[in-house]
Amino acid sequence: MAESGDWVTPRLWGEPWFEKPALLYWMTAAGFEAGLGLDLAPRLPVAIASVAFVIFFFVVLRREFGDRTAFYATTIFATSAGWLAFSRVAVTDLPMSAAFAGAMLAVMSGRGRVLAGALLGVAVLAKGLVPLAIFLPALWYWRKRVPDLLVLLAVAFLVAAPWYVLVTFRNGPPFLEDFFWKQHFARYLTSALQHERPFWFYVPVLLAGFFPWTPLMGLLFEKHVYKDARATFLLAWLAWGFLFFSISRNKLPGYLLPLLPAAAALIGIAIAQAKPRTIEMVCLLGACAVLLVLTPMIGQVLPPALASGLSHLGVFAVVVSSKWVVPVVLIALICAVLEWKNRREWAVAIIAVMTTIAVARLISDVYPALDREASARARWRSNPESITCISNENRSLRYGLNYYTGRNLPDCN
Repeated sequence: MAESGDWVTPRLWGEPWFEKPALLYWMTAAGFEAGLGLDLAPRLPVAIASVAFVIFFFVVLRREFGDRTAFYATTIFATSAGWLAFSRVAVTDLPMSAAFAGAMLAVMSGRGRVLAGALLGVAVLAKGLVPLAIFLPALWYWRKRVPDLLVLLAVAFLVAAPWYVLVTFRNGPPFLEDFFWKQHFARYLTSALQHERPFWFYVPVLLAGFFPWTPLMGLLFEKHVYKDARATFLLAWLAWGFLFFSISRNKLPGYLLPLLPAAAALIGIAIAQAKPRTIEMVCLLGACAVLLVLTPMIGQVLPPALASGLSHLGVFAVVVSSKWVVPVVLIALICAVLEWKNRREWAVAIIAVMTTIAVARLISDVYPALDREASARARWRSNPESITCISNENRSLRYGLNYYTGRNLPDCN
């Protein structure tokens, strides 16, 4: 798009490419127009969208539920493994999730119908019909506010429709068949795209996505949290989205990303409402701190997992380094004592800081190994002239080699 000036029809090596809508492509092309390089142009716009949404998330929750809930929810959300991971890669899941969740939060607040509509339209530009399907709880929440709903949907239509009309006018039936039938209905109803997973697939994905705060998800079952209609709306957002994605035949971990803000907000509400100095909260916060001991294991598993896939790793024979156990257990005890002394904010903050340090260690220690073992960039940098074709590699490496060499490489055989 940046080279050709055609910002309507997405293309891959000159051929129309209708797998996703245009938003991520626009963001990346804008990065190239701004002079960013091959690594930053696709990634920096996504990271900016991530940070912008985290700020918006805090502001809305602070206005709706107060400082303590906003602090807990935002701290947990911003340091959760799922959101952090997808904030660093150029895929459509995070831009769609940020825009969709922003629209849902605007609906929850009971005002901002124009903002909600604009953000929903942006989400549709990011990932097609998916945000519309999981937007149903918002329609129910505003079922008695028909004028507001009409304004919201009209604004969403005005934001998203121009691109869909233009790309259909220029490409006709091939766009409609590929984009709507193959990439939406066939992806949801059939296993043709080779991402078929069992119905329960998203249970471990959701638990892993909230690492190291996973133990706190038990608070989602506290009934007193849902006395507030806004909390009930957040639960409907989480439950309907989880069911919708679980029914789909094709499943990928990133599909669950738009549900993480709802879960984090509910956990924040539950922590803020929980009684001080309870054994339950002492144990939950201590368990969150203890989970950080798994960080070295993640660092060892991640390079081979991305290089060959989890299914090829067999049984994980990874031993957690003993040097991590003592400090992590000590931190867990400190957090438990802080909770017992009614210093819950400090306990949560310490776990968040330790998570940030652990992530920084992963980036400094593990990312070079990822670059060597699982990245097309390292192979390209080592000897770019030698890369003239692609052997029997996985799909992500194929696209990466094409990207860095700047041409569509043929198969070696």
